[in-house]
Amino acid sequence: MPVLVSRPSKTPVSPAAKRVIRLSIGFQFFFTLLLWTPIFYAYQQQFGLSAAEILGIQSIYYVAFCLLAVPTGMISDRLGYRNSMLAGAAILSAANLLVVAAPAYWGFLAHFLLIAVARSLTIVATSAYLYTYLQRTGDSAAYKQSEGSARFYSLIGRIAAWPVVGLLMAWNTPSPYWLTAISSAIAVLIALRLPALPPAPSTVDSEDPAKLSPWATMGRALTVLRDAPVLQLLIVQGVAIFTLVRICQVNLFQPILLDKQLPVISHGAVLAAMTAFEALGSMRPGFLRRFLSDTKAVFLITIVMALTLAGTVFAGIPGTIALLCVFAMAGGFSFPIQRQLINDAIPETPYRATLLSIESIIDRAVCAVVALILGGFLNRGALGEFLLYSAAGSLALMAALAVLVPVARRRLNAGTGSS
Repeated sequence: MPVLVSRPSKTPVSPAAKRVIRLSIGFQFFFTLLLWTPIFYAYQQQFGLSAAEILGIQSIYYVAFCLLAVPTGMISDRLGYRNSMLAGAAILSAANLLVVAAPAYWGFLAHFLLIAVARSLTIVATSAYLYTYLQRTGDSAAYKQSEGSARFYSLIGRIAAWPVVGLLMAWNTPSPYWLTAISSAIAVLIALRLPALPPAPSTVDSEDPAKLSPWATMGRALTVLRDAPVLQLLIVQGVAIFTLVRICQVNLFQPILLDKQLPVISHGAVLAAMTAFEALGSMRPGFLRRFLSDTKAVFLITIVMALTLAGTVFAGIPGTIALLCVFAMAGGFSFPIQRQLINDAIPETPYRATLLSIESIIDRAVCAVVALILGGFLNRGALGEFLLYSAAGSLALMAALAVLVPVARRRLNAGTGSS
């Protein structure tokens, strides 16, 4: 395994921060390397599960993921981000071993519920830990590239590993789960090497969330959110990006290709190409900063994503594939930049993970609503109409935010200056 090093920022990064960045990238690489993803449906069928049972487990998993988002964010604030990452990776390793030990309906259901717990504990905590560490060491300028590099290596790992998973399963049926358990165990070892966070500045309220009840923790977090109008608007901006990416890559990917009469056998190759372009965008999130601020870059990216989806309505097969690859690259650019903007908008607070979890559940709730609406359009054969409405809605939202975000920032700066 080569040393995973993020591309250095023009601003010098301290040696301690470089080490934490490398460990964080390594943690995310091994934690997200779910080797069984391409074969889990066939694997469960081999052990007697019906299609209805398999999809039913997936539905329960998604509901659990949404319900766990905020509680696990509060747990991360109370236990500490490192401990949350450690617990999440350990639970993920156990979840994969459980499938090998109990390959039956209840074993698979428990497997996915444990994955929901593990991911909920880890995803937000990883971002909160890295951002807080770099902020307190004065290296916050390196955060965006670090997140981009982590996403890049994670995607490359999947692109490299997934094509051989079928062969592994043919050689030894549970081997993808064994290897995923080993991968997440490596993430546990990496989490153990992460250093403690530097102390918060003395000017910041150092209230300990561990001494508060869950309701009090949520109340404090919501108070921070209420008093941060810029953060509120950026969360809305992030909803547009998350929804476009999620709906396209999960719900609309195959319907769009089927509408163009592209054979199903080619869908995997198109998805691999999209993933490669997404990885390329993730690796260079700072490229757009040469020309635009982060906020303007996100506006532009969202507009490009909306227009490319709308463009597939009128394009043939080659044009549609090209537009989907542009969409994927824009999505790769967007997530590290949006994550930087959200974290920058959160003041120094012991409730960062809770706030990030609130953002996450808002994203997923909107996706759930849009997916329901999408189902109605698909049932009446109006895919193109949905894509055009989605593009128009995204453009209208970006136009409104282009006015509201600068106004909110000016008011915030004016209030800070007068205090």
